[in-house]
Amino acid sequence: MEKTVLASLAEQMIAFVAPTQAAASGDPLAAIVGIDEVAETPTDPALARMFPAAYRDDDEAAGDFRRFTERDLRAHKIANASKVAGCLERHGEKLVLTADEALCWLGFLNDTRIAIGTRLEITEANHDELAELPAEDPRAGLFDVYDWLTFLQDSLVQLELDAD
Repeated sequence: MEKTVLASLAEQMIAFVAPTQAAASGDPLAAIVGIDEVAETPTDPALARMFPAAYRDDDEAAGDFRRFTERDLRAHKIANASKVAGCLERHGEKLVLTADEALCWLGFLNDTRIAIGTRLEITEANHDELAELPAEDPRAGLFDVYDWLTFLQDSLVQLELDAD
């Protein structure tokens, strides 16, 4: 069951961070290297957390930075989620990761936790309160997934630290 949940989350992450359809660029070089003509700040709060403004006090600089970097950042997040999905398909009951795969998993787990945490508005102040939600609360199941992903991420970090 855990593999099914992770595979579903990977699929959802790929769809969630897929680049929006960029306006046709009048600059052929920009199109080749993946620079968007315009890159808008995401309106979705989870995407805004995953792709924050590089310059909070300078909208123009933040927009330029976003134009030059966001497409690659999205591609990297998609690659991580795709690698996770591939690992889940390839492995049987026991999952053995290479060092590179472990880094992809850590990135995917982090991104997924950011998305879920933003949706649930999890903070240090309300974490324990959310952990006590009654089962009938529609947020309870998603919080349980968030908590489980936190456990997986922490376990993987500890394994990586012990390997060094």
